[in-house]
Amino acid sequence: MAGSLLCPQDCRLRNVPSLMDVSRMGEILKSLGVSLSHQGDVLDIDASHISQTRAPYELVSQLRASFFVIGPLLARLGVARVPLPGGCAIGARPVDLHVRGLQAMGADVQIDHGTVYASIPGSNKRLKGAKIYLDYPSVGATETLMMAATLADGETIIENAAQEPEVADLANFCRAMGARIRGAGTNTIIVVGVPSLHSVDYSIIPDRIEAGTFLIAGAITRSEISLAPVVPDHLAAVIAKLQAVGVDVYEEGLNRLRVVPGDRHIATDIETLPYPGFPTDMQAQFTALLALSEGDSIITETVFENRLRHAAELVRMGADIRVKGSNAIIRGMPFLSGAPVNATDLRASAALVVAGLAAQGTTVISGLHHLDRGYDNLEGKLLKLGAKLKRIHSNAAPVSEPTGITVDTAKG
Repeated sequence: MAGSLLCPQDCRLRNVPSLMDVSRMGEILKSLGVSLSHQGDVLDIDASHISQTRAPYELVSQLRASFFVIGPLLARLGVARVPLPGGCAIGARPVDLHVRGLQAMGADVQIDHGTVYASIPGSNKRLKGAKIYLDYPSVGATETLMMAATLADGETIIENAAQEPEVADLANFCRAMGARIRGAGTNTIIVVGVPSLHSVDYSIIPDRIEAGTFLIAGAITRSEISLAPVVPDHLAAVIAKLQAVGVDVYEEGLNRLRVVPGDRHIATDIETLPYPGFPTDMQAQFTALLALSEGDSIITETVFENRLRHAAELVRMGADIRVKGSNAIIRGMPFLSGAPVNATDLRASAALVVAGLAAQGTTVISGLHHLDRGYDNLEGKLLKLGAKLKRIHSNAAPVSEPTGITVDTAKG
């Protein structure tokens, strides 16, 4: 959605989910003068008449991804003013890599009172190609700089770039608009700037984290689930760890996976890493599965320093988990018990849902605003698989604001 700002014509995106984050990003684009229409899974975006170069703080503070607008705005209009971003409280996610990269491309960037002011000095208002080395393979910095480079004057080389499938998908989207990008999906991305981009009709890749969450749901409830459409290669690390636990995952057909739980699940160790390593966004869900696996497991979180808060909520359900720094030591238990729990972030909410599916009794999960940021109708999809759950509303909140999910023990 941020990349569509690069195009002075209309763009159509397909396979767009109905998520709170999508709605918030839409509001941010509208505040800049962009026209949007979201019908089903099709999102039409017309950024031909951008009237503002400043994103509003009240919207940006709710969504980390909103900071992505700085690269396209700067590249196309020569100026951008974006407040420092918000999002899930899972740890520090500084934007210094974004800023240094834009400065290397000739931008004047200042941070004042919580807002990043970026502009291109000179008369032609085009960024200049540069060689950029990222100290860390940040997805956000890679995507921001890659988008900015599409309209720069000359060649930009981004080294130690993030290799996530989402980076390659964004590159493919930009290429479909006429950008010249190669190497996306590897650790070196080369972008040759072009004067302008054109209209596109583009289908987004399936969400590998949602797919991984359903694989965990099948494993933890000892249920066979067939899942499509997925890109199996994007889930290689997750599938490998499921197989280490004793869960069989195989390709059932084109872009289709089937999960077949084993007779017993055994402990395994996990270390989160940038792609193609094990994804931090699957760590919480896997913690729930390991809490019901025989033996002792250790999860090491290396990507975010505050992403083990779900452990305390799983302990409320009977899990044996000790957190020491960035490590969670898990001793598998024979069962979990339903309990009232609170989702602390997006993936923690999914972990508590899958744990509730396997627990004995009823689990009530609050903090659903996190869940709705990244899962489209999760409860509806689980209901179709036979899960027993329902969404409830607090008397203190408007009906439009769901506050919890009640999950009963799933039976296969």
